[in-house]
Amino acid sequence: MNSKNVFLNKHAYSSVIFFTTTICTSYVLADELTSPEQTISVPAITMTAIRLDESRNSILPETGSSIYRFDQATIADMPMGSSTPLNQVLLQAPGVAQDSYGQLHIRGDHANLQYRINGVIIPESISGFGQSLDTRFFDSANLLTGALPAQYGNRTAGIIDIHTKSGDINPGGNFSLLTGQHDTVNPSLEYGGTEGKLDYYFTGQVLHNSIGIESPTPSGNPIHDNTDQAKGFGYLSYLLDDSSRVTLMLGSSVNRFQIPNNPDKTASYTLGGISLPSANLDENQREQTHYAVVSYQGKFGATVDYQVSAFSRYSKTVYSPDAIGDLLYNGIASQVLRSNFSNGIQSDFSDIINDTHTLRYGLTASKERAISDNSSTVLPADSAGNQVAGSAFTIIDNTAKNAELVGIYLQDEWLVSQALTVNYGLRADHTDAYISEGQISPRVGAVLKLSPQTTVHAGYARYFTPPPTELVASSSIALFENTTNAPAVTQNDAVKSERSNYYDIGITHNPIPNWTVGLDAYYKESRNLLDEGQFGQALVFTPFNYSQGKVYGLELTNAYRKDNFSGYFNISASRAMGKQIESAQFNFAQDELDYIANHWVHLDHDQTITASAGVNYQVGKTSLGSNAIFGSGLRSGFANTSHLAAYTQVNFSASRDVDAVGVGLLNAKVALLNVFDKVYEIRDGSGIGVGAPQFGQRRTLFFGISKDF
Repeated sequence: MNSKNVFLNKHAYSSVIFFTTTICTSYVLADELTSPEQTISVPAITMTAIRLDESRNSILPETGSSIYRFDQATIADMPMGSSTPLNQVLLQAPGVAQDSYGQLHIRGDHANLQYRINGVIIPESISGFGQSLDTRFFDSANLLTGALPAQYGNRTAGIIDIHTKSGDINPGGNFSLLTGQHDTVNPSLEYGGTEGKLDYYFTGQVLHNSIGIESPTPSGNPIHDNTDQAKGFGYLSYLLDDSSRVTLMLGSSVNRFQIPNNPDKTASYTLGGISLPSANLDENQREQTHYAVVSYQGKFGATVDYQVSAFSRYSKTVYSPDAIGDLLYNGIASQVLRSNFSNGIQSDFSDIINDTHTLRYGLTASKERAISDNSSTVLPADSAGNQVAGSAFTIIDNTAKNAELVGIYLQDEWLVSQALTVNYGLRADHTDAYISEGQISPRVGAVLKLSPQTTVHAGYARYFTPPPTELVASSSIALFENTTNAPAVTQNDAVKSERSNYYDIGITHNPIPNWTVGLDAYYKESRNLLDEGQFGQALVFTPFNYSQGKVYGLELTNAYRKDNFSGYFNISASRAMGKQIESAQFNFAQDELDYIANHWVHLDHDQTITASAGVNYQVGKTSLGSNAIFGSGLRSGFANTSHLAAYTQVNFSASRDVDAVGVGLLNAKVALLNVFDKVYEIRDGSGIGVGAPQFGQRRTLFFGISKDF
């Protein structure tokens, strides 16, 4: 299942059809159908599947957006190969800053990412440490940013558009094993094929190591940091005829984490003379996400392509405290459960009106139920928050909420000339959850090809971004009055949807053959700017609003590929600012609220300079590669007025095809992460909504083998 080297690149296209061109025409079915009207040769099945992929992709416009592309070879060339978590893959794109717990910030936004698999939106899971999606099933993935067409709504900082592997394009199987330091064991299996009109592909993996979450200390061996994770994905597609098919996608992720301990801390509270070293705490978190998507893809006449899908997703996160330790060090020990069950439909249509106009329209509607159960053990305290005599007691604070979200869009892609394409349209969204809100949003984007070497794109988008329902909990502050969990501020206004205007302009140029350079500028002004913070011990994020916000930046990309060599270098500068907290105020200290009310402050995830680079060189059967990321430091301190030190992490890998006696052809890989053992802080525990310190992973050595069958 190996593929040729294809390196990541950034382009802007007026109408893009992106699909795999490797056609397995030599493969023959073991059990060919005998009925004449049912007999289909494998090449015909493959060509039909590719034609349907092309039709599906044509439903999704990209005009005016900034696009960064990844494929199987891109992922295979990374130091950990197909075992690379999705967030580490995306870090190689421009404007993507890393944060703790596997979070990503694209163009100055906190989260606000939308994941699509084969064109279908996958409802977001409750945030945590684990990655719900496994990169092994990716045939390709595109990261869309900027001023997006009307098709894309709600989560708009970045669209991760994933195209899955399939049995007809990727027949056969693969077994791989990654192992190394920190007790790492990561086996995986994937298999795909066809039976008559049925196309199938499945993959699964398990992971164990002792560095599940970033260490709160500089040590390379964190205390109490084991993780066990399992992920699976399945794809089934049945061809009804030459222009229609039914597909089923199933995905599951179950992860368990120990919360790493920070030793030698001093207890802030007393509990009947009991003592417990902070190195001995036993806090844990469990996360699970399961989703299913059924899609019907078809055609009306010769001009209308469409896909109609139904989706369902269940997500749950459970935080289990150390019953004594959390009381001693934090004054509260909370058993926290967050769950969300979401169901919905999505329909997208593309109608070729004539040679110059393509009309696209569609609907997305979903209904979800979010549950927040909290069982909190606290200590009695006076009105100033100081512990007073008395026994610990438990407060139950459970809430549930139903939410509805509806979005419709209509847009026209107009081929003004062979050089100029314009896509314009409207989107209408409405959400009914803690607040009932809606907005009609105009969108326009254009792509101008100035010459065979130079392309310019530009766009404007009005965005409407509801807060994630699964993270909003209407907790009763009054329940915690006169306890060690009583907030100093009691105001708790409801979280609102963000409304913003987004402007983007960029250019790509080929100075010489095989070298592509891109420059992109963006600006976003927001009302009710959404941000998220970790407030409390449970590592679940809580949304809140700034009354005003502004985000702007500049990205430079470079990619070169010739023969057996490929390389890239991306660098971005950005600024993300907010003013006046206007919701969930009880999570903040009064002096911080007062300061932010009168000053523009950096968002906690604002990083001025972010860069990534990589090279890969193929020598015969041996591949040598290296990549690196640079960050100038996230924000810290009172009201985010400081920032952490800059850092660079360099990784190295080497792989080779080996003909092993009795086994056959294997691919062997060695990877060294953080080659220079750089010690750096991602977070220092200070800043708005920052709960604890985290350090980047220290130098780690991995070995891997992979076998096709």
